[in-house]
Amino acid sequence: MAERGRGASGPRFVEPSEDEARRIRERLGAWFASEQRDLPWRRTRDPYAIWVSEAMLQQTRVEVVLDYWPRFLERFPTAAKLAEAAEEEVLEAWSGLGYYRRARALQAAARVVASEHGGVFPRDLDAALSLPGVGPYTAGAVTSIAYDEPAPLVDGNVERVFARLLGLDGERTSGPLQRACWDAARFFIAREGDGIVPSAWNQALMELGALVCTPRAPRCNECPVAPQCKARAAGDPESIPRARRAKETIEVALEIYVVERSGRWLLERRPSEGRMAGMWQFPTVETTKSRLFPEELPASLASGLEPEHDLFDLSHGITHHRIRARVRAARLAGALEETSELRWFALDAAEDLALTGMARKVIGRLDRRGETLFGDA
Repeated sequence: MAERGRGASGPRFVEPSEDEARRIRERLGAWFASEQRDLPWRRTRDPYAIWVSEAMLQQTRVEVVLDYWPRFLERFPTAAKLAEAAEEEVLEAWSGLGYYRRARALQAAARVVASEHGGVFPRDLDAALSLPGVGPYTAGAVTSIAYDEPAPLVDGNVERVFARLLGLDGERTSGPLQRACWDAARFFIAREGDGIVPSAWNQALMELGALVCTPRAPRCNECPVAPQCKARAAGDPESIPRARRAKETIEVALEIYVVERSGRWLLERRPSEGRMAGMWQFPTVETTKSRLFPEELPASLASGLEPEHDLFDLSHGITHHRIRARVRAARLAGALEETSELRWFALDAAEDLALTGMARKVIGRLDRRGETLFGDA
C-alpha cells in the first residue's frame, strides 16, 4: 500500500490494494444504480441546471430544494438570463432558502459564464475553479455530473463516508481530515475499467452519506461497502469523524416593530453591506451589540415611531447566533415619505420579497392571528 497525504500529523490516506479499490467502486456503484433517489436534477445533464441544484443543496434540505429548484429555473432558465437579472429579483426568487451569499455568488459566476464561456458552465476543471464563488466541491460536482469528467469532490457526506470507510481519525471539517479525504477522492475518481463513470461514482458517495452512512445511527447493515469499512470493524462508526468543538453561542436581543396602515405593513431594507445585505425586514432595533443587526432605526423613523403593546416573542438562529425578539405593535406619529429603503407592503406582496428569516416568521404569526392589530389607522 502506498501512503498519501501531507504533514507529519493528522489522518493520512493510505491507498488500498487494486482488488480492494475495485471492490469498493463496484459495490458502491451497483448500490447506487438500484437505490438512488429519483431527484429531478438527476434527470438532466444540463450543467447550468445541475449547478443551480448544487448551489441550493449546500446547507439546505433536499425537500426544500425540490420546491425551489424548478421555480428558479423557470424564472432564470439559463446562465445568461440569470446574469442579466436584477440582484433584487434573484434574491426574491431565493427568498426562504437562506444563506443569500450563495445567490449572489451564483449570479456573479453566471455573469462570467455568460460573458466569457458562451453561457455554458466550463467543462475544464481549472476554468470552473476560476469562476467567482465556485470552489473545489462545486466545480467537481458540476463537471463530473454534467460532463463525466474525472473531477474529485468532497462535501460533508463524502468526508464522513471516507473517514469511516478508510479509518481516517480526525475532527469533522478540519484541515488534516479534509486533505486526507481529497487525496482519497482523487485516487478513486481517477480509476477506470470497472464500468463506473465519474458521474455515478461521485453521486454514489454523496448518496451513501445522505441515506446510509448518516451522522447518527448509521445503517451499517444496509451499506454496500460495510465489509471494507474500518470504522465498522472498530465497533463505533458513529464516533467518526470526531465532532468539532462548538463555537460559543452569541446571544442577540431584538425589538421588532410592526406598523400597519390600511392593510399595509411597513418594511425596511437592510444595508447593502454585511449580513443579509439588501434583505427586507420589519423595522428592527438590536438591544445587544453583536453587530448582527442595525443598532438603531432609520432617521426617518426614529422620531416618529411610537411602540404600543407587545404582540409575541420569536426566536431564530443564524450560524452560532441565537436571536430572541420581542415583536411589538407600533404607530407612526405622522406621515412617512416612502424611499427605496422604507416602504409599505401588503402581506401577500411582502411574501414575494427577499425577506430575512425573522421577517418571514413575523409574517407567519401575523397571518395566523386573524384579528385587527391596530384598529382603523
